[in-house]
Order: sequence, then C-alpha cells, then structure tokens
Amino acid sequence: MCVAAVAWNAHPDWLLVCAGNRDEFHARPAVPLSRWSDGSGIIAGTDLTGGGTWLGVTEAGRFALVTNYRVPEGPQPGRPSRGKLVTDLLTGRAPQNMEAMNPFNLVMVENGTASFLTNFPILERRALSPGMHGLSNGGFDVPWPKTLEVQAAIERWMAAGEDDFSSLLHALRNECPGPAPAHPGQGPEPRFAPVFIGDAVYGTRCSTVIAIRHDGTGRIVERSYSEEGAATYEHATNFKWPVA
Repeated sequence: MCVAAVAWNAHPDWLLVCAGNRDEFHARPAVPLSRWSDGSGIIAGTDLTGGGTWLGVTEAGRFALVTNYRVPEGPQPGRPSRGKLVTDLLTGRAPQNMEAMNPFNLVMVENGTASFLTNFPILERRALSPGMHGLSNGGFDVPWPKTLEVQAAIERWMAAGEDDFSSLLHALRNECPGPAPAHPGQGPEPRFAPVFIGDAVYGTRCSTVIAIRHDGTGRIVERSYSEEGAATYEHATNFKWPVA
C-alpha cells in the first residue's frame, strides 16, 4: 500500500473512512480480500510471500494499515515482514522485532483508540487525533500531492452524504500526476507521482475502501488490477464493530 488517507472520527456519521492503493510487484503473489479461514477473524487480502497483509479489519474492533517508508538505500533483504506486523495487531498480539523491520508507517485502531506507529527514524507510537490523515512512502502526514488528492476525495464523499463507494474507487484509479510538490521531499519521483501506478512490473495491485459508522456497521471493498491496469476482481464484505 503506497498511498492512503484515513478520516478518523471526522464526521457525525462516520467513525472511520479509509481509501488507499497497494502498489507492489505484479509478480509477488497475493490472495484478494476475504475473511480468513484460520479463525483469526481477519478480513483482508493476503501476501503469499510474507504471509501477512497490508490492510485489514476484524469484528473485534481492530483496523490496521501499513505503508513502506522509502529510504535512499532501499529495503534490506532478510528483515521481518511488515505485513506480519499488521496481522499481529489485527489479532491483538504484541508485535515483535519492529526495530528490525524495514522502515514503515502504520495506522491502527483498537478499543476505540487510533494510533500512529513507525520505526523510522526511531520506534515511536502516538495517539491519532480526530481528523484527516495521509500515509504514503514518506513521513506521516507529509503533504504529498497524491496523498492530498485521496484525502480530498474522502472529504467530498463524506460531505455528499454518500453510501456508495464508486466515487472513492474512481479517485483511486487516477493515473494523472498531480501538481508538483511545493518543497523537495514532499513527493516521490515522477513515475510514482500518480495515485494509480499503471506499470506492468511494479504498479497498483488493488484499491481498498473501508467505511465504519459510529454505530459500528462497516463495509470494506477491494478492487484488484492486472499488469495492464484492468480491473480483474472486486469483493465487498459487511462487518460489525462493537460499540462501547
């Protein structure tokens, strides 16, 4: 997942709204969104290489989303999977070896509390304030144009009082590069500038939207894409979070 926006407790109707794209090598095998059959209660896709996931929810009231934090030297081989971190958090296990993982940004919700977690430049966890937040492959809430574009799409969707996710999925399919960043470091190199990366080797693999009302009713939709950028699969699941 390389770009995402999360609206946490930012609207009278919606407790959580998240929209984002997972960018990855097309050759890396994955299973699309489903309810896992291992008894974990996880609703997510599955990375068959690392065994974890990039984004998911459970009906125990947990949500987690991870993005890679890109550093000049690139990811180092042999380190623990960042997808395993998401799986641990979704099942309520304390994650291990976070300092040993390649750099990451992560947003999680558990027991009605939202948090941001990172291991770069140091291991840090802090409460997530109500409002709109953006994740990319740079610093948390750094205003990359592609991140701001997804945030704006969620804001429009909430303001319109919609239930249908079509406009959000449409926004996540935008291959047009946004405006140039105002300052160096506030965006990726040009080929990764669009919200949707159309590339046959490394590109957008899927788009995911999650919306959870204050009464705990939620829905998650995922749309998968081929190397050519064609939509190949779509799955939606309703779920229910506990309400205090």
